[in-house]
Amino acid sequence: MDTEAKDFDVMTLGCPSRVIMQRLGDKWTPLVFLALKDGPRRFSQLRSDIGGVTPKVLTQTLRSLERDGLLNRTIYPEVPPRVEYELTDLGRTVLGPLEVIREWSQDHAALILQARDDYDESHDA
Repeated sequence: MDTEAKDFDVMTLGCPSRVIMQRLGDKWTPLVFLALKDGPRRFSQLRSDIGGVTPKVLTQTLRSLERDGLLNRTIYPEVPPRVEYELTDLGRTVLGPLEVIREWSQDHAALILQARDDYDESHDA
């Protein structure tokens, strides 16, 4: 398969880049990336950092990101075994765009909430 970027178009049905974009935009993936931006974390640390994610969903998200080559899972031969998750070099390339989205979200949250309130008030009547 030719994997040059020009061959992919997220607007085309069935394009693999669409699946990747959906993965990056799901509910938990961006939060996993932000939790891992400063280095390796254990599962319990990730769960605590993210807040609200169930163990099952976090496990599914981590497995998907590992499969996509965006993070590594390292098992240390200790008793009990210690497992850490860390972004790969490819995974770290996502941090720049995610940081911009995080900042924009935080900077504009009040405006978005006000717009929702205004919309709801105008559509309740």
